[in-house]
Formats: sequence, structure tokens, C-alpha cells
Amino acid sequence: MGTEQGHAALPEPQAAEGQRHRMTLAELDALDDAAFRAQVRAWVEANTPPEIRFPPRRLHWRENRPWYLALSKQGWLAPAWPREFGGMGLTAARQLIMIEEFERWGCPRVSDMGVLMLGPMLLKHGSEAQKRRFLPRILSGEDIWAQGYSEPNAGSDLASLRLDAADAGDHWVLNGQKTWVTFANDANWIFVLARTDKAAKKQEGISFLLLPTDSPGLSIRPILNLDLHDEFCEVFFDNVRVPKDMLVGEVNKGWTYAKALLGFERVAIGSPRLSSNGLAALKRLAETMGRAEDPVFLDQYARFALELDDLKVLYESFVAALRRGEPLGPDVSILKIVQTELYQRITDAMLELAGDHAGLLDPIEGRLHPAAQFLQARPTTIFGGSSEILRNMLARSLLELPA
Repeated sequence: MGTEQGHAALPEPQAAEGQRHRMTLAELDALDDAAFRAQVRAWVEANTPPEIRFPPRRLHWRENRPWYLALSKQGWLAPAWPREFGGMGLTAARQLIMIEEFERWGCPRVSDMGVLMLGPMLLKHGSEAQKRRFLPRILSGEDIWAQGYSEPNAGSDLASLRLDAADAGDHWVLNGQKTWVTFANDANWIFVLARTDKAAKKQEGISFLLLPTDSPGLSIRPILNLDLHDEFCEVFFDNVRVPKDMLVGEVNKGWTYAKALLGFERVAIGSPRLSSNGLAALKRLAETMGRAEDPVFLDQYARFALELDDLKVLYESFVAALRRGEPLGPDVSILKIVQTELYQRITDAMLELAGDHAGLLDPIEGRLHPAAQFLQARPTTIFGGSSEILRNMLARSLLELPA
């Protein structure tokens, strides 16, 4: 993967700077993997805003908007979506190439809940009207989405959620709270799981609803992280009205849909993106600290690199299953566990290597942020299902061990 210094030798891209000719999807398909990588590399280097490369934290919509819109204009925002809905329809291998090139150049993560989470949900379970209304607006950046799942006392045990959705004829009335909602303060729409039947068992009686964040009675309060960043929010619902046509799928089937969406989320969280970024940063840090040729470091780096290669193969297998339209089983949680724990070990090594710089949030030599990446890695083994809970689920569902 490397850094922007010392590029690997690649075939000359057909449009040397990604500017003179926007390649069609058919033209991209015709390229072999090396030429496809060269095309991605050239375009990314020519079009990524330099001021947002290698960010020390996830960027707000106002910060990543130019990059989001550049990807949208290029047609590269949704590589996994079917082409008939504005996606690229890429194979898993091609998606990995894009991830690697984005990470090598330090491209930031965009506001992607709509692309990664809601889009696949609507493609599978949404009505034709919902697809026509929301999918184009996700691709254009007109709608930025937040995910309203977790609640106080309903995190890893999500089925215990209590956000109440009372049937009021032509609409639902929501009362309750969501928490740890990523960038709800940037979103103009939110999708939520709400309880539409209190008498049902906790895995039943849950529905999947869509609503704008400026709905009367909805309020958002940011939560500051350890690095004083307001990435997460609490969202409160006080008699919030949601029209009946904003229900996705069937009433009381939301848990079934949520499990599918959690599968999409665990594929997204399990992407090699974070670990790849962390390993590249670890190498740059070792060079900066004069430790790049240290045998102890080289041994540690080689072990991480091998684990990352294994992760890529695992990730590719799940993405390929999604592309074939196959349902994801409980084993997808393995991907999330492997990725997040590898990322934490890489950032642990960064902190140790940084020495006296480890306690600083300011960058080292302009773009190395060991402390920031260490803090960024801490919650990854918690959100989207904690590693402990996921291991228990895998033990029961795959190994058939007693609860």
C-alpha cells in the first residue's frame, strides 16, 4: 500500500490526471486490476482536497462535503450499489483496490450512513416510492442520514429498545430517546428502530421508520468524546409525528430488517480501511522516529501486515456474498471483531513508538496523529456490537454452545 512517496510502478492511466476524460463504467470494467488501480490513483490524487487528507478524526459534513460531492460527480460514491440505482456495481476485489488507494492518499471518510446503511436497506426492503425519493438524494448529498439504533440500556442488547411509536391513524407518534447517534448534528434525516407493539416479545413489535431531523419535537444534543470532538449525539423524541408512508417494509418486522442492516454495518465497520490507514501511519511514524529499520519494529510490522492481508481476504468474501445477493449470516460478526481489534493493536503500537509525543493531540511533522488515532480506535470494539457480545453470539449460533 505504501505512502504517497515511493509509488509502486503502475501502468500509465488512460487519463493521466483523472481530469480530461471521465471513464464510463464499461471502460473501467475493461481494465485489468493494475490499470484500474492506476486510474483510481490518478483521479484520487488529482481530486482530493489537500486540506482534508489524513484527518486526525472523522470530519463533519461541512468539512467532507467537497470530497463527497466530488465522488458523487465522478459516480464513485456508492461502489457497492447496483448500477441501475446509481452505484458502480463493483466486484469485491475492485472495491478493495479503491479502499487501498483512498487510504494510501489519506482520503477522509465521508458522511456515509446513507450510502453504507440506508441505501442497501431500501434496495432490499424499501417501497418503489422510497427508492425513487431517497436513493438519488443520497447520491447527490441533498440528504445526509443518521442511524437511530442504540438507547440508554439498549446498546449491544438492541432488542431492549423502548422508543415508543404509538399508532395515531395516518401517522406514528414517537416518544423516547436514542444515544450514540453518529453525527446526528449533521444529518437532515434519521432512520430509527421504534417499538410499535409493546405487548410483543422484545425481538418482535419493532418497526423501521424514516423521519427528518427538523421534525417538531425532535431535539439533538452532542456528546463530546475523549478528544473533545462531537462525533456522537443524543436524540430526543417528544410527540414526534411520522407519516405512515415513512415505514420501511412491514409493521413489526423491523428487527428482521435491523439484523440485515447490522450485517451491512459489520461489513462496513469490518472494512480493512481503518487498519490499512493505521498500518500506513505506523510505518510513517517509524520512519519519522528513526525506527524503520529496527528488527523489533520490522517483526511487529510484518505481523500486522500479514493480519491485514488475512482481513482483506475475509472482507472480500463477505462483500462478494452481498454482491451475489446472498443473506449475511451471524458469521459476519467475525469480520467486525478481527478488524477492530487489529486496528486497536496497531494504534497501541503507534502510541508506544511515539514516545514523548504520545500524549499530544497535535500532529507530528504535520500529519501524524498517534494519540488521535489511539483515541479513535478505543470505541471501535464497542459500537456496532461489542466484541464480548459478538463472541457470545458466535458461540451460540455457530458453535452451538450453551447460553
